[in-house]
Amino acid sequence: MCPLVCGIASSVPINDPRQNLDWSVWHAGIASGKSSSINSHFLRMVLWLASLTYGAGVWLRNLFFTINLFKIRKVAVPVVCIGNLTAGGTGKTPCVEWLCRVLCSLELRVAILSRGYGGAGGANDEAMVLEDRLPDVPHLQGADRYLIAQSAIEELESEVLVLDDGFQHRQFARDLDIVLVDATNPWGYGYLLPRGTLREPKSGLKRAGAVVITRADQVPVEKLACLRNEITKIAPGLLLCEAIHQPAEMICWESESMELEEIKGRKVLAFCGIGNPGSFIKTLENLGASVMGTRVFPDHHAYARKDIQELIEWVGQFTDGDTLLVTTHKDLVKIRTSSLGENRLYALRVEMRFLSGAEQLQALVRSKTLLV
Repeated sequence: MCPLVCGIASSVPINDPRQNLDWSVWHAGIASGKSSSINSHFLRMVLWLASLTYGAGVWLRNLFFTINLFKIRKVAVPVVCIGNLTAGGTGKTPCVEWLCRVLCSLELRVAILSRGYGGAGGANDEAMVLEDRLPDVPHLQGADRYLIAQSAIEELESEVLVLDDGFQHRQFARDLDIVLVDATNPWGYGYLLPRGTLREPKSGLKRAGAVVITRADQVPVEKLACLRNEITKIAPGLLLCEAIHQPAEMICWESESMELEEIKGRKVLAFCGIGNPGSFIKTLENLGASVMGTRVFPDHHAYARKDIQELIEWVGQFTDGDTLLVTTHKDLVKIRTSSLGENRLYALRVEMRFLSGAEQLQALVRSKTLLV
């Protein structure tokens, strides 16, 4: 970021005393308009101007793919992509798990392909979660998705590939695009990056074969209906599904889990490094927890010894002995410990549960992947 933007950012206040400042929290305050200082207004203008340049680049890139100026490479097996229009968490990992289970039920050999953002030379948090949940499904990561796809086909004899977070990776052909739209922030505050979080305009949905509205339980019914209508206008005839991230269990690293009912009425300290921390906190509150404090780290955060020590000191400020320490499954697989100091560490594991469209989506997946 340029020095001007950094200087302005340092003077933008945080309105939520429960959470520490990181880029995603700061940017959300700016992009959403919740930060209302003079500096915030000026910064939004600077970011809007930058988004015009970004948007022009996106438009040209998509045009070049449309007119075949940019080459699209195809592999010998079906490819199903899970993607989104926005940067940040829309719930792709639970959806990838759901899709892989559907494909495995068809007795197909499945492999997952992803870029591996945030992996720092190894498997990233999403890959570690999927390995934990799908130990028999190989997960290959690399910037060149076509190259690792060939490895999956030739070395692992994969019969179908799941492309994780690849909707904008247009140089790699796919047979079906499933795009996730987060009901709590469907259009990235209404602007392209960096003013908002849209990777490309909403019209990109026309390339999709299906759209899944995620976190459909976290918005009013009226807002959900308006979102459905808007998507239908953008891409008429598109298969439209609705899903939620259903809390499944409270897990502890190499230790006994906790029943979800046990969190009700308990005081909770929560921390995470994911794309949509607000949704995680809201899920805890919906389970009946009283969230006393939060710590928010950047998405895909690699926890260092210093971070762990600061978390231990933070938790130590709450000494009543009845407060639970809770994080996400993605964070737990990186921390890999059952406690922080004297405090047991739990992680909330969620699963994708469809409210509508599941059977139609499964039928669509079957039609695109079964070569008979």
